[in-house]
Amino acid sequence: MSNKGGKAIIFSAPSGSGKTTIVKHLLSTRDDLMFSISACTRDKRGRAEQNGKDYYFLTPDEFKQKIDQDAFVEWEEVYQGNFYGTLKTEIERIWSEGKNVIFDVDVKGGISLKEYFGEDALSIFVKVPDIETLRERLGDRGTDTEDSISQRVFKAKFEMGFEKKFDTTIVNKELDVALADAQNLLDNFLNK
Repeated sequence: MSNKGGKAIIFSAPSGSGKTTIVKHLLSTRDDLMFSISACTRDKRGRAEQNGKDYYFLTPDEFKQKIDQDAFVEWEEVYQGNFYGTLKTEIERIWSEGKNVIFDVDVKGGISLKEYFGEDALSIFVKVPDIETLRERLGDRGTDTEDSISQRVFKAKFEMGFEKKFDTTIVNKELDVALADAQNLLDNFLNK
């Protein structure tokens, strides 16, 4: 896959850190950005999620075929039996429209994307001030069981150890401050 001059902005964080909120905000502030839609094998969450808008929902067999075809920039099994990945065709679609691509991915995916795009990418790690804040935010979402929250918190503790593999970090203690920090990082990267 060749880079047609587009840049990549990668937001990674443990689940519940606020990266999706930050990415949605940035998308609303610049028209030269486009969101990279990930492929996954998990079920849709309710009626709100749509194929081709929130994710490309694939069956496990379809996902495996695409792995075999080398169709992904990166992919992984995020939770047991749930695979996520970034399709090369998705990046090509965005760059062909003259846009820069913005990612909202888990930590391992973020590291892989930074390695793939190199200097054409800015990788940003988003974290909460502490694990208790994370547990509260996950509970407040109302989308996870207590068991699922415990699993996500356990994974978050592990993922925090990879912060140094990112270009920079945003601590999402107060959302307004985190949004302003993200905007400054993004504008500086795209304007250089």
